[in-house]
Amino acid sequence: MRQSNLFTKTRKEAPKDEVSQNAQLLIRGGYIHKELAGVYDFLPLGLRVFKKIENIIREEMNALGGQEVLLSALQNPELWKTTDRWNDNKIENWFKTELKGGGELGLAFTHEEPITKMMTNHVTSYRDLPKYLYQFQPKFRNELRAKSGIMRGREFVMKDLYSFSRSEEELDTFYKEAGVAYENIFRRVGLGDVTYLTFASGGVFSRFSHEFQVISTAGEDTIYIDTEKKIAVNEEVLTEEVLEELSLERNKLVEAKAIEVGNIFKLGTKYADALGLTFKGEDGKESSVHMGSYGIGVGRLLGTIVEVLCDEKGIVWPESVAPFQVHIVDLSQGDEKIQALALDLYKDLEKAKTEVLLDDRDLRAGEKFAQSDLLGIPYRIVVGKHSTETDFEVVRRSDGLTRGVSREAIIKGEYGF
Repeated sequence: MRQSNLFTKTRKEAPKDEVSQNAQLLIRGGYIHKELAGVYDFLPLGLRVFKKIENIIREEMNALGGQEVLLSALQNPELWKTTDRWNDNKIENWFKTELKGGGELGLAFTHEEPITKMMTNHVTSYRDLPKYLYQFQPKFRNELRAKSGIMRGREFVMKDLYSFSRSEEELDTFYKEAGVAYENIFRRVGLGDVTYLTFASGGVFSRFSHEFQVISTAGEDTIYIDTEKKIAVNEEVLTEEVLEELSLERNKLVEAKAIEVGNIFKLGTKYADALGLTFKGEDGKESSVHMGSYGIGVGRLLGTIVEVLCDEKGIVWPESVAPFQVHIVDLSQGDEKIQALALDLYKDLEKAKTEVLLDDRDLRAGEKFAQSDLLGIPYRIVVGKHSTETDFEVVRRSDGLTRGVSREAIIKGEYGF
């Protein structure tokens, strides 16, 4: 991609009504567009990052044995009334809409009910289980607070996985495997060192649910961390009884603000019982299916990466999710020889299947460097009067380290840092 052809442009200031750092930087960098509070569009750069995060999650879900589906966002009220989750006094963040012919529909904020009902058409025998279905699907939540940028949206894409097992033991086994998959996801997107498996309330389903919390001053949760064991406890369940059960000592726990980037729940047979999801076992007896639910907000994870890894200059993308791996900054300013040098390198990187953005715009060097820092692409290659056909200056965005690198090494993606 040549930056002169890129749909979006960087800007010096974010909207005055935008208070979250993630949205400020993403808007200024041309990654997203704000429609209104809690509602954002993903522009070409932002969508590239979004899709990379989505694909990392997809790979880990597939490795678990998950099969991808896509369910409707429009919801039948009767289904939710069966589980007592249609009433606004029970679930306060519904978006509901009236049909022209009369009646109401809901816009889904989660999918336990519809996917359970769907499975009644596909599960009759123990031979049909276990099954693991997941989707990337827009969710709608009528949030009272929508001031955390893309980390708390009124419309957002969630990866929600649902497991269907024959027994509690079978559910427990998969639940642990899903936890490992989540840890893999957060490590692969660059947050492994600051993400903690966190014990939280299990509600009516189980003793605990498990959250994955990323340490950040922008977080809305307070957690208490055992850094040696790499686990944490959410403030909501921090009692002596819980600490004793988890073999944790209160004086060894460190308090921190954190962003919840994922959660996993054991649902037991609650939804299966309510909606008639049963199977016939080997002994001929009818039993309810044991379920689990596993969620990650894709945009929320993207925003968290920005919040946690940014610096005073702008965004800092990990290589695994960056929109481009290399940003060539052409400082030719009318010098045709330098311009040709930058263009040749750009074409060679394209041939090598390297994701590369070429800043071929007619701007001052200072402006280009500032905008490059804001965009946060992992490696910047400066092509200017000191460049030769064989050697270029490469800057690593994460720490600002600079070194001369040969053209051959650049083509191979070997920068020597």
